[in-house]
Amino acid sequence: MGASGWRTIDQRQVDLFAEATDDHQWIHVDRDRAAEGPFGTTVAHGFLTLSLLSALTAEVLEVSGVAQAVNHRVDRVRFRAPVPVGSRLRASVRLLSVRPRPRGFTEAVVSVAIELEDGRVACTAEQTTLYADEGAADGAR
Repeated sequence: MGASGWRTIDQRQVDLFAEATDDHQWIHVDRDRAAEGPFGTTVAHGFLTLSLLSALTAEVLEVSGVAQAVNHRVDRVRFRAPVPVGSRLRASVRLLSVRPRPRGFTEAVVSVAIELEDGRVACTAEQTTLYADEGAADGAR
C-alpha cells in the first residue's frame, strides 16, 4: 500500500515513554552508560517502536465512510533491530485481508514493517483493525 513519512525518534520521547511504562533500563535513558554499551547510544524501547504502529499506519491507510476504528489485535510481532535515538523510521504497510464481521463491522489486517532510514527493519507485525459503520458504532455504546 505504501510507506508513511519519516519520523525521528528523540531522547525526550524515549524518556517520556520510560516514565509512562516505568521501564528505565539504562540502554534507553542513561546516555553516558549507553555510549559505552552495545549500541553506542541510547535506543528506543521496542514497545515504543511498536506503539507507533497505529499512527504510522494511519498515514498510509485512509478508510472513509466509517464511524470509528478500533485496534483489535497485533500479531506476529518481531523486534529485529535496535532504534538508536536520533534515527528516523517509517512504516511500510501491506494489506493482507479485509472481511465483514458481525454487527456492522469490517476487519482489516495489514502487515507492517517499521524500517530505519539505513534500510534495516526495526520491527514487523500484523495489525488487525475493526471498522464500524454508523449503525455498529451506535450499537456499541
